[in-house]
Amino acid sequence: MSTWRRTSRILLAALVTATLVTGAAEAAPRSAPAAETAPGPAVGTPVGTPVVQGPVAGTVPGDPSAPEVEDTHPWLSTSTDLAAAGYVEEEFYLSGEADGYSTTGELLASSVPYTTRVIVRRPADPGGFNGTVLTEWQNVSAGYDLDALWSPEQIVRGGYAWVGVSAQRVGVDQLRGWSPARYGNLDVTGRGRFTADELSYDVFAQAARALRSREGAAPLGPLRAETVLAVGASQSATRMTVYYDRVLPQAEPVFDGYAHVVGPAPSRKGAEPVFHVLSETDVRTPERRADDDRYRRWEVAGTAHSGWHGQEYRKSLLDRDLGSAPAYRCDRPPSSRVPLQHVIAAAYGHLVRWAEHGVRPPSAPPLEFAPDGSKARDELGLARGGIRLSQVGVPTALNTGDNSGETFCLLFGTHIPFDEGRLDRLYPSHTGYVLAVRRADTRNVLSGYLLPGDALRNFREAVDSDIGKR
Repeated sequence: MSTWRRTSRILLAALVTATLVTGAAEAAPRSAPAAETAPGPAVGTPVGTPVVQGPVAGTVPGDPSAPEVEDTHPWLSTSTDLAAAGYVEEEFYLSGEADGYSTTGELLASSVPYTTRVIVRRPADPGGFNGTVLTEWQNVSAGYDLDALWSPEQIVRGGYAWVGVSAQRVGVDQLRGWSPARYGNLDVTGRGRFTADELSYDVFAQAARALRSREGAAPLGPLRAETVLAVGASQSATRMTVYYDRVLPQAEPVFDGYAHVVGPAPSRKGAEPVFHVLSETDVRTPERRADDDRYRRWEVAGTAHSGWHGQEYRKSLLDRDLGSAPAYRCDRPPSSRVPLQHVIAAAYGHLVRWAEHGVRPPSAPPLEFAPDGSKARDELGLARGGIRLSQVGVPTALNTGDNSGETFCLLFGTHIPFDEGRLDRLYPSHTGYVLAVRRADTRNVLSGYLLPGDALRNFREAVDSDIGKR
């Protein structure tokens, strides 16, 4: 066996040991009874339980324009090989009567009929379910539903169920036009009476109620939800903030905790914990809400509001379902490769323990600002402070949260690989580079910012790289 191969195995064993002894293990199936994690007594308007129909027939490859539902397929049906992972994807219709609220929390209408859909990706076998449902308020900033927080590697590895909820008019209207046979009966406007998403808050809450219900068609199949988290990114985080701050105080609680990602978070201190994860793009001022026993904020250096990971995953799906994925001309090379999804996955585990057992997550250092109000940067141009994943702590490229140019470019961040000369100066040997990656990731695992599975992935990528070999 070569010296390098022996060294690699020793480093891998060391990383495994370092990560496992921390107790920051991946989410695993739990045996706690559901009664221990259910929301407390209703304190306001009860949330209705919608009628559930499904699973809806039709799988990829299908024809969205086909006249029969069974010949269509779900919008942005995942390309992930779920069957190989023991997962299934199913779609359901939800119908009920929702209350309408203004963005200031004023009750505008009661018992307005609606029909929407949810897309479910879950373990097929209850034995592979960790008990937690990630209920995503789907993002519609691009004019259609996006699975912004569907990160298959971390979600599947952790045993979560993920459910995407179509709560807003823009997304539902696009679905109706995309596949009339499949989605033509959807409506979240009360037949045109409420076009500013007044029903969206109660529709989202009722989806959570359906996930907890054991009556009739069950979106989770044989799975029993122990913990139901509300998760949302960007504009969806904005909607969830209105819900938490303005609507929830007068309504029955149905979520156990909230993850607000790359967007705003509530200002109110409520009963349910709120985890706020921000990319470098989203941190624009040193003024911040302080962490407390119901709120935690993490800021991640080098990451972008919409980075490479999500865009790369969705490209083939948008090519399939839209004809082509959007292309943008940005002023600097997009998109940041720093994996924000690694930190989000760690945050989910903390949020579950927080909601279930009151175990508060660790705090994290904030990003630093220069005296002129700009983000402080080191000699390589990397942001100072914040959570520093190994892609920033042991950099091989300039990754930032900043960019400019047309439309969404300001959200993509920047990725500029270092040239060979700089890499040689930073990492004279391959072993030294791999050791540095291991040290950085071990620190993050010990701090609770990174899961062992993602640390091992980083380690293997470092071992397989050519850094320091020239």
